[in-house]
Amino acid sequence: MTGSRSTSRDLALVATFTGVVAALGLVPAFVPPGFTVPITAQSLGVMLAGAVLGARRGFLALALLLVIVAVGLPLLAGGRGGLGVFAGFSAGFLLGWPVAAFVTGWLTERGGAPYRLGWGVVANLVGGVVVLYAFGIAGIAAVARTSVEQAAVSTWIFLPGDVAKAVVAALVARGVHAAYPGLLGAARRRPERTPV
Repeated sequence: MTGSRSTSRDLALVATFTGVVAALGLVPAFVPPGFTVPITAQSLGVMLAGAVLGARRGFLALALLLVIVAVGLPLLAGGRGGLGVFAGFSAGFLLGWPVAAFVTGWLTERGGAPYRLGWGVVANLVGGVVVLYAFGIAGIAAVARTSVEQAAVSTWIFLPGDVAKAVVAALVARGVHAAYPGLLGAARRRPERTPV
């Protein structure tokens, strides 16, 4: 009975965060002049999914969203959806979402409980910026048929906003974990230091 309750809870959390990232797509996308990839709020949702749900559930939430987008639901910023979005300049970023959520969640889990803000920011930066940009830059280079270096230069405009999102996601995650301390499981609790 406990196992089925746990599975139901996991499914509910995955579905909830799929909805959270989809809802962030309602925030209008902005394509800076001279750039091809839009600035959206949805990368904040990617970081939140990993930081709040952990590696496995964060990955599943973003994978589910991409499946729903692929079948045609317009859940991406700007009302985009369908298979065509996976052939555009932002395809690498989209395909990197589940992996970025996984890495963010994995690092968050390594930080143990209670959730630490500094470690959370690092986890979000590594997963939600470094890993996501690796996918995104590779995607831009492939679609634009340009060098990886040129593709990397084309992403500089996203960096300040994504660093800010990493901090915001860590602050939100800290609040969620304070309210629901067992969300990532008790196995990750850091041992208390014994006084000398």
